[in-house]
Amino acid sequence: MRLLVVEDDSKIAAFVVKGLKEAGYAVDRSADGEEALILVESTPYDAAIVDLMLPRLDGLSLIQRIRAQGKRMPVLILSAKASVDDRVRGLQAGGDDYLTKPFAFTELLARVQALIRRSSQSAEPTRLTCGDLSLDLLSREARRGEERIELQPREFALLEFLMRNEGRPVSKTMILEHVWDYSFDPGTNVIDVLVHRLRAKIDPDRTRLHTLRGVGYVLRPA
Repeated sequence: MRLLVVEDDSKIAAFVVKGLKEAGYAVDRSADGEEALILVESTPYDAAIVDLMLPRLDGLSLIQRIRAQGKRMPVLILSAKASVDDRVRGLQAGGDDYLTKPFAFTELLARVQALIRRSSQSAEPTRLTCGDLSLDLLSREARRGEERIELQPREFALLEFLMRNEGRPVSKTMILEHVWDYSFDPGTNVIDVLVHRLRAKIDPDRTRLHTLRGVGYVLRPA
């Protein structure tokens, strides 16, 4: 899952980005509204966290332009403005949730996860399954049958992306866009290494996670 953090305060931005990455998300950060709009136009984000007081283009205007383009990605507003009127204006501009500063990161993470679940309209909003594989998105727990699988954050993010696309081939470019936070490098083998590590943990008999030569990978029930 790929997120955009739009925050001009470098300390707050670093705190939020670090926490989101540790939770397994791919994260881009922008310090002003105009740059953020360019990123949104070119990148398929799963959600955005937007401060209101931004240089060049303020947060409310940014959200309004995003909605005017027909983009429906969830937006969490992060602001020091705590009045009812400020919250109402933020939601009316197109924000989906509003969190005031100072805040606890655990609450921010829970709100982002809830927004993504609602936007995906999943029948099982907190749990993904593929055959005997299961992911609990709240506890960040992976299981194969009754066996718990210990996954690193990036491994969890890859498995989540594959399970959300069960039965559909995903390319290395798609994986980098949704699991990593840098542009695709055709010469890198970082995806191959990550897939190899994940396969060793979830698919030692090689019946679930398949490599499609020249295409990418696909996860199917065993």
